[in-house]
Amino acid sequence: MRAVTPFLMFQGQAAPALALYLTLPGARLLHRQDTPEGRVQMAELELSGQRVRVTDSPVPHAFTFTPSTSLFLDCDTREEFDRVCGALGAGGEYLMPPDDYGFSVRFAWLNDPHGVSWQVNLPA
Repeated sequence: MRAVTPFLMFQGQAAPALALYLTLPGARLLHRQDTPEGRVQMAELELSGQRVRVTDSPVPHAFTFTPSTSLFLDCDTREEFDRVCGALGAGGEYLMPPDDYGFSVRFAWLNDPHGVSWQVNLPA
């Protein structure tokens, strides 16, 4: 096996999701190919060394993201934690708002405005 890569499939929201994710610390776009209609056919970005693939589904489907699968981010500083939570949480929904839950200095679990679930952690 060569690699395991998270794959996020959107329904018309891949471009704004990519724009949001590229504001995160350590994020960079590796590749993007759009359809003639302007939807994201395939994109790959890197989030702090982890490659993530993103696409817009060409076919409508009855399912979306669920918090049971999430991307877990460890932050280096409180400022970075606050900035990441602010960016991902704007227009999204907190499942666990930023707080000290006893297992790290600060933790938050949220769904971003595109439905992707994130766990943001500031380890001890």
